[in-house]
Amino acid sequence: MKKIFLTAATVLALISGGFAQKFAHVDTEYILGKIPAYQQAQTKLDTYSKQWQSEVEAKFSELDQMYKKFQAEADILPAATKTKREDEIIAKEKEAKELQKKYFGTNGELSKKRQELIKPIQDNVYNALKAVATEGGYDYIFDKVTGDIIYASEKYDESDVVLKKIVK
Repeated sequence: MKKIFLTAATVLALISGGFAQKFAHVDTEYILGKIPAYQQAQTKLDTYSKQWQSEVEAKFSELDQMYKKFQAEADILPAATKTKREDEIIAKEKEAKELQKKYFGTNGELSKKRQELIKPIQDNVYNALKAVATEGGYDYIFDKVTGDIIYASEKYDESDVVLKKIVK
């Protein structure tokens, strides 16, 4: 009985070992923090961001002053002047929002600068991760900070199988 149990356990261990996937994790914040080029790029981005934020804040501050002045004088202004001032305030607000979008919007200057400065460094890190995964035989590598899958072996990609079931 012991022999049968031991044989079955050994066979089961060999079968499950043959199908095992190899996982690893990395700390991308730690890795990026140790790359001098990343630190320099981040410093440049911070400088741009502060400069642009100051410009945007100045526009909104100017808008706020215009609005407060308008509120203080609204009761004594003729209707035509009141309308003109309201239009000026609306135009100034639009201008401030457009400037904010220009710098900080989805496709704004900050996003473009990040793409220009940070993306090449991230690409180098990904290529190194891919090399480590290949050399180490890892099927998946996770970022332990975010929990995201950073690398996944193509042999486990079932996208085409799912697509075939949907599009027959």
